[in-house]
Amino acid sequence: MNSCGIYTLANDYVYDQLVALLNSIEVNIGLDIPVCVIPFDDQLDRVKEEIDSRPNVTLFCNREAIERWETFAQEVVAAHPRAKATNFSHPRWCKGRLHRKFAAFDGVFDKFVFFDGDSLAMRPIDNIFGKLDRYDFVFDDWEHAKPEATAALNIPLVKQSGLFTEADIRARLHCSSFFGSKRGIFGRDQLQALKTRLIEKGEINWINSNGWWDDAFLFNYMTLGCDRPLFNFTKSPNSKERTGNCANADPFVAVEVLYNYEGLKPINRIHYMGYSAAAFQHLCQGEDMKIRYQNTFLSYRFLKQPEQKPKRLKKTNLLANPFAKVSNLIRSSFSGSAKRAKTLLSKKGCDRLSL
Repeated sequence: MNSCGIYTLANDYVYDQLVALLNSIEVNIGLDIPVCVIPFDDQLDRVKEEIDSRPNVTLFCNREAIERWETFAQEVVAAHPRAKATNFSHPRWCKGRLHRKFAAFDGVFDKFVFFDGDSLAMRPIDNIFGKLDRYDFVFDDWEHAKPEATAALNIPLVKQSGLFTEADIRARLHCSSFFGSKRGIFGRDQLQALKTRLIEKGEINWINSNGWWDDAFLFNYMTLGCDRPLFNFTKSPNSKERTGNCANADPFVAVEVLYNYEGLKPINRIHYMGYSAAAFQHLCQGEDMKIRYQNTFLSYRFLKQPEQKPKRLKKTNLLANPFAKVSNLIRSSFSGSAKRAKTLLSKKGCDRLSL
């Protein structure tokens, strides 16, 4: 019998977000679903305490797999022309630690769903495991609608290979913040073959230079190159499955959990992209960070310690607190009427864990 479970990536810095995610999984997916936390680094004291308190949650302990993926990312990214020009100076590079999430392909679950740590689960994931009977990758994002300049892959250059049309490429674009897949798809031989094509055959240039360091951009190359069947809910023929998912871009309605604003369609998760972990730390300490749907986050964060939930959020000093300033600007840019909210439905996007 196939085993199914959930992975996420975390350390102590995103502790508040990890607790909120785990609580949302318990409430909206189930108490018994196995969850495995992949360590972002060795800062894990609070994470380990939390894991010890939850019988269904474990820590990913395959160090060899983690190091293999980290090394793979470092070697591949170093080969990109932009990496050589910038000397790995991009603040989101993180030396390949974000790429540790791909150790899920070497994990214990035959089928799995990965949640970025800055997410909350909003509904059961049986539908995703069901899709994995027919597909090897399942996504739920709008990356395929991005302009050519910001797409994960250099579409004109990939087209020049003669292997793919633009329609082929766009249909397979996706993010890495939420996905379903299977164990063993990227084994040692597959990684070595990908590395040979990327570095020796120059296909590293297929990765768009504006995200040469990005785990999602590399993941797009990997899924394109392995030519396995892929499903994206946002391209589903069933309109009920096409929803938004990003807190700072998509409008939702709260009815115990969040629903897509248009048609009250259930969403798989809410992704708090664009907000730093520090902003959530301040929020949990009682500061109003102007994070969209922050009350939803607080409800899940303090689900098991309601007495610790801030009774009232205090205004924060925007000049003294840059995290609040950024969050306030994000929120103000999306304020307005219901008509404005519907317009926002067309502005889709996903990013990844803010560490």
